[in-house]
Amino acid sequence: MHSEPLSQNLAFLCSYYPSIAAVCRRLQINRQQFNKYLSGQTWPSRRNMRKICDFFGVSEAELLMDQQRFAAIVGLRRRPLTNHAPSDVLAHIEQLYRSSGDLSRYVGYYFRYFYSFGYSGKIIKCLVMIYEKDGRYFWRCIERLSLPGRYGVRTSKYTGSLLLLGDRIIALEYETLLKTGITQAILYPSYQTSVSYLIGIQTGMPLIRGRRPGASIVLMEHLGKSVDPRQVLRACGIFDQNDPAIDPGIRSLITNRIPEGSFVLETEDV
Repeated sequence: MHSEPLSQNLAFLCSYYPSIAAVCRRLQINRQQFNKYLSGQTWPSRRNMRKICDFFGVSEAELLMDQQRFAAIVGLRRRPLTNHAPSDVLAHIEQLYRSSGDLSRYVGYYFRYFYSFGYSGKIIKCLVMIYEKDGRYFWRCIERLSLPGRYGVRTSKYTGSLLLLGDRIIALEYETLLKTGITQAILYPSYQTSVSYLIGIQTGMPLIRGRRPGASIVLMEHLGKSVDPRQVLRACGIFDQNDPAIDPGIRSLITNRIPEGSFVLETEDV
């Protein structure tokens, strides 16, 4: 009888997270063992009970309350139940994380192609890595642009978060050095057995254009879960639109066109 409120309240707390597996990874408790807690088969050890309470930010006494009273107490606290302890300002982002779908199949490396916002008629090809940490998904992007004149090779690094909302993949990234703007990309998910390409539209505001906002079609070419980063970075850069280094099929897919009768930039799934 004692295990019933515990199991119900644990299940309620887990509902704030993407999955039970994500909770187990962050708690570092075996999934099968945790399932026994959820089903009421076994009681957590003292050590695991302390880990659970610390992680969710509740006391053991609260965990043993009836489910209705426990839910009311948790709701009154009005803050996300997470060890990230975000401020009220970040509470809305936390809500989006909780609503995000599973992005595990997209983990890996990609070439990212798009027409440059700052250099007219040029195509940028850069490297993106999508990875998982603590049940959430992130991406890192590296641009290596060989520019004429005194600039030489300029390397820029971006980091950001990945969400699956409304059957669309949404990436929010910022340049890690300046942190003066955000680039957003909205991509179609892949409906194929294996991921080959992801396509969508991204927005940005490059410094070289005076931070005027712009939008372009972006394509992500999946390279696999393991690559030699140095080797693939050598293939990255900024290219003329007719450069043979850019596959004609990819060039066609990322060309920004607004057809007659349309008034916004759009793209279809590949």
